[in-house]
Amino acid sequence: MNYLAHSFLSFTDGQIVGQFLEDFIRNKDRFSFPKTIQDGITLHRAIDTFTDSHPAIHEAKKVFAPLVRLYAGAFVDVSMDYFVATDLSLNSLAEWKTHSLKVYRVLNEHQEWLPENFKKMLVKMEHDDWLYNYREDWGIKFSIQNVLNKAKYLEKDIPVFEAFLKNKDKLQQCYDDFFPDLHAHAKGINTLLQLEG
Repeated sequence: MNYLAHSFLSFTDGQIVGQFLEDFIRNKDRFSFPKTIQDGITLHRAIDTFTDSHPAIHEAKKVFAPLVRLYAGAFVDVSMDYFVATDLSLNSLAEWKTHSLKVYRVLNEHQEWLPENFKKMLVKMEHDDWLYNYREDWGIKFSIQNVLNKAKYLEKDIPVFEAFLKNKDKLQQCYDDFFPDLHAHAKGINTLLQLEG
C-alpha cells in the first residue's frame, strides 16, 4: 500500500504520522516517538505484512513483474492508491478532498517528529495534492515515474504506466478482492493497539 491507503487506514492523528514515518526511520528509532505515533508505525508494518501475503496482491504483481521483476510490489502499491482514491464506497469526492487536507494539516502540526527528507517531500506532496490526485491517471503516472526514478536497477523509461492502463480492469478486480480484507485487518490491529493503551 502507498501513501493514500496508509493514511486512510489510520484511526488517530498520531497514527497518520507514524504511518508516514515508517518508511523514513530506522527500526531502532521507532521507540523514540510518542505511543500514538508508534502505533502508526506498528499499523503500517501490519498492513504491509498482510498486503504482501494476500493472494490478490500476488495476482496483481503479475501485471508488472515481466517489466520490473522484484519491483512489481512497489508498482502494485502505487496502483492500489488509484483504486482507493476512486472507491466512492469509502468516501465521496468531497470527503476524499477533506481527507487529504486533514492529512497535510496533521503532518504539518507534527513537524517536530519529521525527518528533513520527509519534510521536503511533504512540501511537494501538499503543493501538488498527491493524495487527492491519485484518482487521476496523470497522478498515478507521476507516482509510477517517481518509483522508476528512485529505483536503482531499473531504466527510467520502462512502460509501467502503459501496463497499468492496459491492465486496469484486472487490477481493479485485485483491489476489489483485497481491500475489504485489508480494511478489516487494519481495524482489528487498531482495536488491539487501543487495548494496549
